[in-house]
Amino acid sequence: MKAKIHYAFVIAACCCLMMGVNVGLTFSCAGIFYKPVTADLGISVGSFGLYMTFMYVASSLMLPVAGRMLERYSARWLFTGASVLNGVALCLMGMMSTLWGFYAVGALLGVSIAFLLYMSYPTLINRWFHTGMGLMIGICVAASGLGGMIFNPIGGWIIGEWGWRMAYYVFGGIVLLGVSPLLALLLRDRPEDVGLMKFGMDKVAVDAAGGKPAEEGITYAEAVRMPVFYALIVFAFIMMGCSTLNLFIPGFAENSGFSLEQASLAAAASMAGVTLGKLMLGWINDRNCTAGLLISTIGGAVGLAAIVSAPSVLWVVLTGSFFFGWCYAGVTVQTAMLTRTVVGSRDYSRIFATVSVALSAGGAVASGGWGLLADATSYSVIFITGAILLLIATLLGLYALRPRPKH
Repeated sequence: MKAKIHYAFVIAACCCLMMGVNVGLTFSCAGIFYKPVTADLGISVGSFGLYMTFMYVASSLMLPVAGRMLERYSARWLFTGASVLNGVALCLMGMMSTLWGFYAVGALLGVSIAFLLYMSYPTLINRWFHTGMGLMIGICVAASGLGGMIFNPIGGWIIGEWGWRMAYYVFGGIVLLGVSPLLALLLRDRPEDVGLMKFGMDKVAVDAAGGKPAEEGITYAEAVRMPVFYALIVFAFIMMGCSTLNLFIPGFAENSGFSLEQASLAAAASMAGVTLGKLMLGWINDRNCTAGLLISTIGGAVGLAAIVSAPSVLWVVLTGSFFFGWCYAGVTVQTAMLTRTVVGSRDYSRIFATVSVALSAGGAVASGGWGLLADATSYSVIFITGAILLLIATLLGLYALRPRPKH
């Protein structure tokens, strides 16, 4: 008789669905709309792109609320509702003709993304997996890149045939008619709700008194009184801020004398590091979180240093870009696993929600800040600054992982 597949893997599939479709359509496919929207409406690319800033800000404001809501209410219906909001917002993007309209809808997207991007896989994988959590997180976050690979050409074809408004409508329809019903049908809050334990949990680890898995770790109230909590917040801010340096690698390569095609190879090398890093960092963290920390932070710093040290040697730039991609992957995987390792599973959702505010804030601040610094100095300066910040992140992570008395 074949063993039944644990329902935790259905939950992981739902996380991949949210990351691959909801997040993929919202983030990975955003770039294909910039040129057609701005050309049609006669607005600047910079003005239109500000809707992303509104999305980041709304997400940052929503995250603490989302963490508390996931403690009190059904994750199944919260994530389903967030998916519906996401689909409606994508449809509304197709109806807008004014900048303020795009900004307002961007805020709605931010509210949905607070749940779907920052809280979905960390919360659900933590609830359903006792072992293999890192690998499953890696697979889930890698799905967002896969979604971009699938939907970018589809969206581009729709824009070419029927215009950008129809592309937004189709994307919203995919979310509303495809993803949201599946989440409502398949998601469950916790293993005990369906008579199961976490995947990989032995019955010995179950609380005999209540028949529920004993949750280990610290409470949110304890966490906010501990310096390590704030170390995790700064770590998250630095990691997200440094990850946005990925946007400047092609420009650096062109300024160094390489052709556009060669510069695009550097961008591709970085994305190869991101994809492989997401999968491998999850697997590594399941075995040793310190190793994952060092690979993602020091690896990223070494990659940036290599790019700056030999800017005219193509293979060095490509290799450095690849290693920097592991830092980019560490934003989602390493931050989630470091937080889980340090605080445990007891109040993980609420604690990680607060840490995720720093992720959102880091993206909002650094994406524009690096550009201003590069204009005032050079690409080399921002890359060296990023490398130094990643070394600081290494120290913060090691500080967070140091042995402490058990709670």
